[in-house]
Amino acid sequence: MQMSGRLNSISDLKKIQFGKSVPKHCLILLHWFANEVEVDNNHVIRLTFDPNSDYGSHHYGNYEGILVPLRRGYRYFTIGNVNHDTTVPLPDYVLHPRQGYDGENRDRIIVSASQQVINQMFITQHYQTWEQRGTLYDPNHTYQITTALLRQIREFSIRDNNLRLTHSRAR
Repeated sequence: MQMSGRLNSISDLKKIQFGKSVPKHCLILLHWFANEVEVDNNHVIRLTFDPNSDYGSHHYGNYEGILVPLRRGYRYFTIGNVNHDTTVPLPDYVLHPRQGYDGENRDRIIVSASQQVINQMFITQHYQTWEQRGTLYDPNHTYQITTALLRQIREFSIRDNNLRLTHSRAR
């Protein structure tokens, strides 16, 4: 199995069909994540939270094999489970987004990290419940995201500009 592709920019993000290819709620989760992590001038991305317990995150084993095997010292973590017991919860605007952007708790961000430094990031979703595949992630709806995309997403304001990011997507 292999993931669907790589998203380098807002233009790439617009090309995938949110709501069909990725839940629309993923935009809100991705915006939160882009503003939560630290990105330095050398494009090094650092987690600002404990991926073992904060924000609905936990270790991800990649048992589906949709992502490449990791280099020694790195682990995958999945972030964004709104029903997961967590030390630090996601902010209210992610947990309870406005109507039309709420989700079914299927969308996630997956990162590979070593000592809080991220080297890969992905957005994905669980299969639909009617597909009866349990909690597996769907490789056809898994996309690698880049630092460039995170920087662009940071420019949008979810709270102040009425979800301008979601309005920028292709219809």
